[in-house]
Amino acid sequence: MKFTDGYWLKRQGLTVLHPAQLRDTSADGKTLTAYAATKPVRSRSDTLDTPLITIKVEAPMPDVLKVTLGHFLGGVPTGPNFAVNTEDHDVTVGDSELTSGRLTARFRTGEQWGLDFEAEGRRLTGSGWRGMGIVDTADGEHFVHEQLDLGVGEAVYGLGERFGPLVKNGQSVDIWNEDGGTSSELAYKNVPFYLTNRGYGVLVDHPGKVSFEVASEMVSRTQFSVAGQTLSYYIVYGPTPADVLRKYTALTGRPALPPAWSFGLWLTTSFTTPYDEETVTGFVDGMAERDLPLSVFHFDTFWMREFHWCDFEWDPAIFPDPPGMLKRLHDRGLRTCLWINPYIAQRSALFAEGLARGYLVKKANGDVWQWDRWQAGMALVDFTNPDARAWYAAKLAVLVEMGVDAFKSDFGERVPTDVVWHDGSDPERMHNYYTQLYNQVVFDVLKEAKGEGEAVLFARSATVGGQQFPVHWGGDNSATYESMAESLRGGLSLMSSGFGFWSHDIGGFEGRPDPAVFKRWIAFGLLSSHSRLHGNHSYRVPWLFDDESVEVLRSFTHLKYSLMPYLFEAARQAHEQGLPVMRPMVLGFPDDPAVTHLDRQYLLGGDLLVAPVFSEGGEVSYYVPAGSWTRFTTGEVVEGPGWVHETHGFDSVPLLVRPGAVLPIGNRTDRPDYDHADGVTLRLFAPAEGTSTVRVGESVFTVTRDGTALRVDRDGPALPWRVEIVGGASADLAAGDASWVAG
Repeated sequence: MKFTDGYWLKRQGLTVLHPAQLRDTSADGKTLTAYAATKPVRSRSDTLDTPLITIKVEAPMPDVLKVTLGHFLGGVPTGPNFAVNTEDHDVTVGDSELTSGRLTARFRTGEQWGLDFEAEGRRLTGSGWRGMGIVDTADGEHFVHEQLDLGVGEAVYGLGERFGPLVKNGQSVDIWNEDGGTSSELAYKNVPFYLTNRGYGVLVDHPGKVSFEVASEMVSRTQFSVAGQTLSYYIVYGPTPADVLRKYTALTGRPALPPAWSFGLWLTTSFTTPYDEETVTGFVDGMAERDLPLSVFHFDTFWMREFHWCDFEWDPAIFPDPPGMLKRLHDRGLRTCLWINPYIAQRSALFAEGLARGYLVKKANGDVWQWDRWQAGMALVDFTNPDARAWYAAKLAVLVEMGVDAFKSDFGERVPTDVVWHDGSDPERMHNYYTQLYNQVVFDVLKEAKGEGEAVLFARSATVGGQQFPVHWGGDNSATYESMAESLRGGLSLMSSGFGFWSHDIGGFEGRPDPAVFKRWIAFGLLSSHSRLHGNHSYRVPWLFDDESVEVLRSFTHLKYSLMPYLFEAARQAHEQGLPVMRPMVLGFPDDPAVTHLDRQYLLGGDLLVAPVFSEGGEVSYYVPAGSWTRFTTGEVVEGPGWVHETHGFDSVPLLVRPGAVLPIGNRTDRPDYDHADGVTLRLFAPAEGTSTVRVGESVFTVTRDGTALRVDRDGPALPWRVEIVGGASADLAAGDASWVAG
């Protein structure tokens, strides 16, 4: 939201208060509160009719500060609120500054107002002249804004899953979950958090609508504003972007570790296509006959009867024996997933049940809120009601008991604001937060039934903290190269916002992809953390496109499964450290200015560079950072830094290994959930001087290089393993061998 008319003037009809002078501070334990007058006070008479703005600084954990600013503080607190973690630690509080770890907030004294954030001898950012503002409109509305400085060359990333340019500078972004597809400024997963390449991140602590002006209204600042009389935000110090994500996810929650089987290939019925058990069996048989190893089969919406979504009852005319069908699929080694959403159609038997028990969201007059969009007479489950949560969870638990392994928790964005919530939550604040309650209910059902490490969703909507309930996919894209590229931008933006796992509809959701688009998308999809074939009006089994599509899918599925020892350890990093499996280049190379705007390539884990091909002819250009990189499939060395321009067939994609990497490669290509350490090959790419470790399951391998001497040690279960020096020697080792020395 913009408040100014150029640099000096305000927009017509606005009255804005800005802090002008620090008048007083007070310290209370680990909190520093400052009181700023809105004009210079030079005499007692200047204190009359002069508002004060109150700014409180707190320290929830090391290297993290929370700032709350406001005008009138007598408002009734409203929920919901983001759940954040705290950590007891030493905090230093002075008259005008507070330090948490290496991060200091310092108020300027004297005539010039300002709040600076400093770390390790340098200023990160700050709020200066007219940065903070208390806004009153002619219509009686109230807003609070903050503006934090941006330095020369500073780039802003994040703000959730956004499909425009990866660098947000120059953009106006409203944090408001909506169902808008992947080709617009709207987003399913809005997160009021951003990080920059100067080593810090900012989380605006408001679950409702937050309006960002990123180097747009004020081109040297990032502005964020909310409705009301107060605004809170966190400053998170890195110093690297990766460190910022580690600390941000420590604050807001880290992703659960998905089960290994979820990293395999998912195949769905597609959305509106006709299907029954015979169709499903035909697809599964077709995949098996063509050596296309499948891990999960997903039943989309029409597993339920039309107009009955959601009643969680199988359509008996199409699926007369659901338990038997699920068992037959399980006997073939497949997991199963069902589509659900949080909306109840009036035709559903659950509507009357929810109405009678008060489990559906209501309007102010007590009527259930309903409309005819998506489903006839659609209502919403009120997840602020504990009994409604238990009721909804019990319906899902029946399906899990029947044999369902996962749920695609679709929707969660179409949440009205003209309603009354059971717990009294503010409707504006609940609009984005609704998805957090929804996905947590679904995730907890699976975790309770299947245990830690076995629960996984396929979720579309999210907000702050949603990363705890993986996996999320990119929503409704289209069957074009342009949509393939916008999907990647959305994923990298989400990965910059604390999310560890992400997927997308291979081939595009809307439309039937040209075989060339489909084949190019296969490579991108199988080199993502999670991989799903899904469409709208047409099936996505590869033989319906051409024979080469079958070959391409087989090749890249086998490749992904062989990479599972590496990928699953990248997943552990997401779970334990908050680092995403798919990483924007700036996370891996924060000191290389050439990577700042790169949004057509990414790091898969820490050591693989992937550059999807977005053209039928296979032309692709990508940037290689400094060092001797190695093509994964051929062993050819590519020297960086510099741009590479090349052409790829449908069976290949730029896939480079980082200099000095030790890459664990599995010995199976038929499934993702095997013992990754059994028969693992450690592929060494010119290991650097010193010691590095690689974890594979319960085994830890230590690689030590001292000049020309090279040694590999294993600590863990006695299993056969192999060492392979790319371009050099190799050795097969028995289960009893705990060490290997080159030469």
